Amino acid sequence: MQQNSASNPFAMSTYVERPQMGLDVEFGADPASGAAFFQSDGRKHDDLKQMLDSNKDGLKLEAMKRIIGMIARGRDASDLFPAVVKNVVSKNIEVKKLVYVYLVRYAEEQQDLALLSISTFQRALKDPNQLIRASALRVLSSIRVSMIVPIVMLAIRDSAADLSPYVRKTAAHAIPKLYSLDADQKDELVMVIEKLLSDRTTLVVGSAVMAFDEVCPERVDLIHKNYRKLCTFLLDVDEWGQVIIINMLTRYARTQFIDPNADEDDLVNDGLGETPVNERFYDESSHSSSHSDDGSSDEKNKSRTNNNNNGGGNGSKTPSSPSNSYHIDVDHRLLLRQTKPLLQSRNASVVMAVAQLYHHVAPRNEVQLIAKALIRLLRSHKEVQSVVLNCIASMSTKRKAIFEPHLKSFFVRTSDPTHIKLLKLDILTNLASAGSISLILREFQTYISSSDRSFVAATIQAIGRCASSIKEVTETCLSGLVHLLSNHDEHVVAESVVVIKRLLQTKAAEHFEIITQMAKLIDYINVPAARAAIIWLIGEYNEKVPLIAPDVLRKMAKSFVDEQDVVKLQVLNLGVKLYLTNPEQTSLLCQYVFTLARYDPNYDVRDRARFLRQIIFPASGTSSVLSQHARQVFLASKPAPVPESKYRDGNTFQLGSLSHYLNMPATGYKELPAFPVIPPDSSVRNIAGFMQDKLPGEDSPSGHSKDTSGREGGKEKGAGGGKGFLSESDDKSSAYSESGSSSGSGTSDSESDSDGSGSSDEEEEQKQQLPKVSSVKERLVDAGSNELAATSSPVKATTNNNNNATGSSGTSDSEDSSAYSGSSSSDDSASGSDNEVKKNESEMKPEKLKEEQEKQPEQTPAKGNLDLLLDLDDIPPIGPVMTPSLGGFLTPGTPMVAGQAAPLQPQHARNRVELVGPSHIEFKHKELLNKVSGHGLHLAYRFTRSPHLYSSSMCSIELQFQNRGEKEITAIRLGQKTLPAGMQLNEFAPISVLQPQQTASGVLGVDFNDSTHAVDLELLSSAGSSRLQLKPPVGELVRSVQIGESCHREERAKLRGMNEHQCELRGLRQDLIDVAALRQKVFESINVAHTHSSSSGQLHCFAGQTLSSKSLVLLTLHWKTEDALTLLVNCEKMVIGSMVLNELRNALQLSFAM
Repeated sequence: MQQNSASNPFAMSTYVERPQMGLDVEFGADPASGAAFFQSDGRKHDDLKQMLDSNKDGLKLEAMKRIIGMIARGRDASDLFPAVVKNVVSKNIEVKKLVYVYLVRYAEEQQDLALLSISTFQRALKDPNQLIRASALRVLSSIRVSMIVPIVMLAIRDSAADLSPYVRKTAAHAIPKLYSLDADQKDELVMVIEKLLSDRTTLVVGSAVMAFDEVCPERVDLIHKNYRKLCTFLLDVDEWGQVIIINMLTRYARTQFIDPNADEDDLVNDGLGETPVNERFYDESSHSSSHSDDGSSDEKNKSRTNNNNNGGGNGSKTPSSPSNSYHIDVDHRLLLRQTKPLLQSRNASVVMAVAQLYHHVAPRNEVQLIAKALIRLLRSHKEVQSVVLNCIASMSTKRKAIFEPHLKSFFVRTSDPTHIKLLKLDILTNLASAGSISLILREFQTYISSSDRSFVAATIQAIGRCASSIKEVTETCLSGLVHLLSNHDEHVVAESVVVIKRLLQTKAAEHFEIITQMAKLIDYINVPAARAAIIWLIGEYNEKVPLIAPDVLRKMAKSFVDEQDVVKLQVLNLGVKLYLTNPEQTSLLCQYVFTLARYDPNYDVRDRARFLRQIIFPASGTSSVLSQHARQVFLASKPAPVPESKYRDGNTFQLGSLSHYLNMPATGYKELPAFPVIPPDSSVRNIAGFMQDKLPGEDSPSGHSKDTSGREGGKEKGAGGGKGFLSESDDKSSAYSESGSSSGSGTSDSESDSDGSGSSDEEEEQKQQLPKVSSVKERLVDAGSNELAATSSPVKATTNNNNNATGSSGTSDSEDSSAYSGSSSSDDSASGSDNEVKKNESEMKPEKLKEEQEKQPEQTPAKGNLDLLLDLDDIPPIGPVMTPSLGGFLTPGTPMVAGQAAPLQPQHARNRVELVGPSHIEFKHKELLNKVSGHGLHLAYRFTRSPHLYSSSMCSIELQFQNRGEKEITAIRLGQKTLPAGMQLNEFAPISVLQPQQTASGVLGVDFNDSTHAVDLELLSSAGSSRLQLKPPVGELVRSVQIGESCHREERAKLRGMNEHQCELRGLRQDLIDVAALRQKVFESINVAHTHSSSSGQLHCFAGQTLSSKSLVLLTLHWKTEDALTLLVNCEKMVIGSMVLNELRNALQLSFAM
């Protein structure tokens, strides 16, 4: 049975002291040596038997060490069983431990002899030493004899109540052994499992869950009352137990919580949402079939939407923010929050278990957390890499966006074994997009020169997949593959022929000259698959090459006898097609080929020949129905094949399982259950003593108003008086939150003071509210500790009851970082929280409140280690990601000056800001360098409004180079750069050659440091050097963010005075301006997102965030009268705010002024 060696007291480190035990070259008298095989059977192991019969414990111990060494090296020591089993009564504890290790190995083989010692094992179950008790139970459960089942059952029942956690753990491991021996004992074993699941020791919990999975996985009622305890214990369980528990909780979550991504799928199906991340890689078939039955799909979507709205408790559905309509269960959020820190585990199995949990049960916009953790595992051993890459290959077909920023992590190394290379190659192909394809194709170009033939063949196939899926590079890939036809390696040429054949099926009419070129290769290529592909192409498009096709048939007829079977079948097809299109020249050749095929050794060839011959040369002489329609049968247009990833079907299996790795069901594999449509009752998990502290935004007063947002983070962590033994881990998991604050806390002191524009009345209310908040939060955290539950005061018991009463309520997915960041809740929930705070306050003494307030020190929560590893807040979940030319995710980005970003944006505002993709992307390029100044080189650019991979504060600028001269231009690169202070630049990849009229593209990353100062660049090439000046529009220094309506009002109230800029536009008529056109013009001018509008259409609000300083930019358009539109811009960066207002005013006046 698999166990963690750290928890096994029988870790036999003493054997390492004898290095000669691991060698085969030893003294001939050593029984553990290979010389024992050459001794006579009668004297085999005689010296060991004598040592075991000795009265000296030293000799017995030495003999047992040698015997265990023999077993470890694969030697058979079963004939020593009688001599060893006698020593089970030894008084020496070391000897007894080794005897039990031996008996566990051979008890099943020597059952009769083991039964003689049953009484000894039963006595050992009462031994004062816990190791002996556990070993005796282990040996008893290893004896596979049905007559001792009652004895083993009694031993398990007694051991499950043992005072030693190690013995209880051993009892849990014995349960599956007894169940496999006698399944009739299931009812009694379930009672024992129920008792072990309620154990409060972390050493026992993992083994108890393992026994539950083996014996009664369908009894989810046993998990209900232990669910919150298992989630709380998860960080303290040993690594083996963590894997077992997480896998079990994954299945539990799939049956007890509804699908967190169901509403997003509905929006995509209704055409209201963005394209999903997990869209099929090759989507031709999916697009064509998605509209086949609109009526039924509409009904299905409507029913799913209704079900989810009923379960979520909020029926509203906003297209711009699909996550608003799903309310995640508090226990669902608890599971995700408690497992998140384990992504930092040193154990690869634990990280994989958490990754599969997030993949199968987490909301789609939170799954990106696992990307960096999985990338980290790629630095581990080859075996771990293979499993992790297999999972990433499967995930990348559905969750392409989360791995795109880490594209360079999947580049192949020369030291990688072939199977690792093939996995990375498949991942790179899955992640290929229009923005990154140039980088990937350059990488593929170097792979083709590898000496590994299978890897080269896979690379050529990958190029073909990229050409099929990304239409912009189809021509480029096709021309590159044609160049490979002249390669000196026959296998490269053969694989290229096969791939070209697939690509030509889509564009054969445009490239029939390639068919002519490939026909010439028929004399030089010997690979059967390539020859068959060439013959098929010539037969399919014989009308394009009417002079060549008959000659190819003639050559094939000469060598027909020596060809492989796959080539012979294609020659027969070629003969039929040519007979139908050119019977005058090919009739005799066809008859000759069919005669040869009639007597071929292969029955497939013979059957194909008989079948085809009757169609074109009927024996009766009269044409049959098939003969009349032969042209429609053989010359019909055929659909082009769609190459797919072989890991696409792997999503049907649970991620990380053996079945997923093999891509086939393994013995014992259980499919993941589907999510329920209607959420089951969550009150079954409300058990006193293990209610976790409330999630942020539910009942925390900090979510009600900004008044209470200061000073709470430090006080909650400082309250150490009533903490249970698990409270430290709770605080750790809270400190790992994305906002860096403890769970449910608001902003820090300094940040609250920084936006201190509130009135004195607000400050007074804050002081009055503070004692209530601190006391209630302390009790909420303490309620999650099981050690404190038994001794807690009636006040805390009341708190637990309140928690349980509200435990079934869910948290909105729009508060998606609500599990970690303390976002605000609705006014209703906030007012309810106020009532609960007042009720709890009345139950506590004022003196105690004052003492606790004085004890709690004020502190600003520091950023946890996990934030440094898993902080993906800078990458929005939607929108294209352009791959940079230089630098990857490991390249150092912009250094953050201490304290620079904090004042620019309040903490609680950052917590509620959700990055979204741009609402408008400009695809038209602007001229940056004309062909005269560039000596024949023309350069245009456009801002892609997507984050640059080198640094999230950089603008991503697509450069388009075109050679408009008559000579080729080489070595296009950047030279000297003049950057103002604070700016950074990431260069595009140098372009080696640009032929006349050829176009190439690159991606330039520039951090403008929130200013519109121009960047001076020098462009070098073989044609000469040119000076460039690149100045960004102010609208490109902002990126879109989504915030709530209440948050928008709060932040605008803070940014008054010099941070507010407004103007009034007259001459615009509200009744003549379409709202959609107005929004579109705002999107085109400034990269912001629409947050909300009033029901009357008088007010429209937009939000953005500066790229460098992350400072909020809030736009408000207000129709005060029918012909007067007020523009209001609030931004802490006064210069940015002023420029945004001028840019927007000019754009609206130009478009809508009368």
